[in-house]
Amino acid sequence: MTGTVQRVGQAVALVGVAALLGLLVWKVAFGDEQGAADELAQGKSVQAPDFALDRLDREGSLALDDLRGKALVVNFWASWCIPCRDEAPVLQQTYERYRDQGLVVLGVDVNDFRQDARRFMRRFGLTYPVVYDGKGSTVGKWGVRGFPETFFVDRSGKLVGER
Repeated sequence: MTGTVQRVGQAVALVGVAALLGLLVWKVAFGDEQGAADELAQGKSVQAPDFALDRLDREGSLALDDLRGKALVVNFWASWCIPCRDEAPVLQQTYERYRDQGLVVLGVDVNDFRQDARRFMRRFGLTYPVVYDGKGSTVGKWGVRGFPETFFVDRSGKLVGER
């Protein structure tokens, strides 16, 4: 009896894994949600999707629309992301070099714990504005596929590039 129950349990688990794998493949192949990055890649003129999120660098919240009129580098990152560690000092240097000319580097910490994100910010000496998107509510609208991902927004609020 134990062997039969074990085989049935394994079969159910295998069917569950196969169903999840099938769902993942379907979503990747046929997912109809297009983010701003997808539209930009198609050559469309795209307004940067607005958001209002809590700040990690200080108290309060920040909406992207609050930065209208400034050139933006919007960087989506997470403290657990290895390439983000390499990129953070470069973004900080860019912010320090060009902020007097009106450039704002904006960090968007995604799918992370607040304390881990703040520890990351201290470790890399980040002084540019950073907002917290713990649940990842912004990534679909922007078309973020992985971390880090960086977007360039002109003074009128249009996306002009992505890396």
